[in-house]
Amino acid sequence: MRVLVVDDDRGSRLVAKAVVEDAGHECIVAEDGTAAWELYQDFHPNAVITDLMMPGLDGFALCRAIRAAESDTYTYLVVVTSHGDHADVLAGMEAGADDYVTKPLDPFTLQTRLLAANRVTSLHIELARYRDALAAQARTDPLTGLRNRLTMTDELEHLHNSSERYGQDYCLAMCDLDEFKSFNDLYGHQAGDAAIKAVAATLAGQFREADAVYRYGGEEFLVLLPNQSGPGASAALERTRVAVLRLGIPHSGSSFGVLTISVGISANIEGHRVSSERLIHEADDALYEAKAEGRNAVVFSEWIPQAQ
Repeated sequence: MRVLVVDDDRGSRLVAKAVVEDAGHECIVAEDGTAAWELYQDFHPNAVITDLMMPGLDGFALCRAIRAAESDTYTYLVVVTSHGDHADVLAGMEAGADDYVTKPLDPFTLQTRLLAANRVTSLHIELARYRDALAAQARTDPLTGLRNRLTMTDELEHLHNSSERYGQDYCLAMCDLDEFKSFNDLYGHQAGDAAIKAVAATLAGQFREADAVYRYGGEEFLVLLPNQSGPGASAALERTRVAVLRLGIPHSGSSFGVLTISVGISANIEGHRVSSERLIHEADDALYEAKAEGRNAVVFSEWIPQAQ
């Protein structure tokens, strides 16, 4: 645990520093609240032991500043008071402190506060990990590991707003596994899940780092290609179509003998700045055309330049 000790009294600082280090913790020392605030922002200590009455930024203000700055972390705050003044203790707790000790500092009492601080901050670290894991699960498709539709909605909105602000082009592609219902009927849903995972992994490996692949729903995927032209999107999605074909996943219900994908592409380009909802609709229309043309094909929205 990293502990910040703040006190304008040298003797109190030395006692607190000795107790912290004897307990096996890292100790950072500040002589006043202003210096402590700077150290807090630089080192993000797990616990702070601060005197209340100091020149400059006092302990009350320091506690309030720390609490206001916290987001996913938690800092255990111990205030040091003179003779356990009840008014100071209450004011310190109202400012955000968790506990208090009195001067002159008693090493045993301070050590008990450190034990409590370590326990509480450890629990908060674990809770933060669980929150992060749950947040990741909420935004990730559990079968494929791709980003899910919720994430796509947020990231498409961000990309579209950026495109409108800076006049940047981007493309959007809808990809759908061909005749997948018959694949499931022939081979079973377990084989269907395995096929979706294999195709998802293939899609994820075909694009630039800046691009993003999402599981849109069922056997359908959506791809966002920032700062991409029509011809560039054409090349990327054609490579993807061929890569899925070359997986060679048997499909006796398909005229190709293997599982394939069809792709529809739309674009937000100069002369065609429309809503993101319209772009999804245009990509869907292009995908429908790809299906109607015999599947295993890439079809472009009418708005994409065809000079390729």
